[in-house]
Amino acid sequence: MSAWWQDFMADFRFVFLENDRWQLLFQGLGNTLVITFFAVLIGIGLGAVVATVRTTYDKNQEDLKKRNPVGYYVLYVCNLICQIYLTVIRGTPVVVQLMISYFIIFAASNNSIAVAIFAFGINSGAYVAEIIRGGIMSIDEGQFEAGRSLGFNYAQTMIYIIIPQVFKVVLPTLCNEFIVLLKETSVAGYVGVMDLTKAGDVIRGRTFSAFLPLLGVAAIYLVMVVILTALVGRLERSLRKNER
Repeated sequence: MSAWWQDFMADFRFVFLENDRWQLLFQGLGNTLVITFFAVLIGIGLGAVVATVRTTYDKNQEDLKKRNPVGYYVLYVCNLICQIYLTVIRGTPVVVQLMISYFIIFAASNNSIAVAIFAFGINSGAYVAEIIRGGIMSIDEGQFEAGRSLGFNYAQTMIYIIIPQVFKVVLPTLCNEFIVLLKETSVAGYVGVMDLTKAGDVIRGRTFSAFLPLLGVAAIYLVMVVILTALVGRLERSLRKNER
């Protein structure tokens, strides 16, 4: 066995196995997955609402202005709020949003994981909203007319006809957005969350060795992204087969 390999294994045992420091990585991985999962749920829900408001305004503003002025102004205000939300969230760094959430909005909270879920969920919702809005706008206008011919109002047409088609169209893009979100959670350590990246940094601080802790964190992220990317690829191929 070469001297290089012996040195590497000695460093590996010291960095990860001594004092069970590898458990920090598993704790950080668990927190990263929890934050990502619940932020995804918030992002989908918030994004769907924002996208629906914006597309409803774009498609019905002229008709509402004539038939229901009150409804038009309510929708106008809601659309304006959504536009401000999208502009602010997409125009500022996620780490700044995270720190504002922790140190200002929820300054009295001691649950840093819940704050991180909120911040990343709000951030993801802005991007999901634009993905879903693009999907809705890509649906042929004839689908809306088909819904009206069946006696559906606009809301029923969206729920029963448009949204199912939209999610089929945008699902691969949404999955890729969630892969990006998984990697973005690496800044959660700024507010004291023991995420995967923070765990690697703690190990580095305790061992004064940067190479193996950072390499281990990068390898874990890489494995997760490769697995998710492969699943997205299979999903895209499955959707293409169903379209034939």
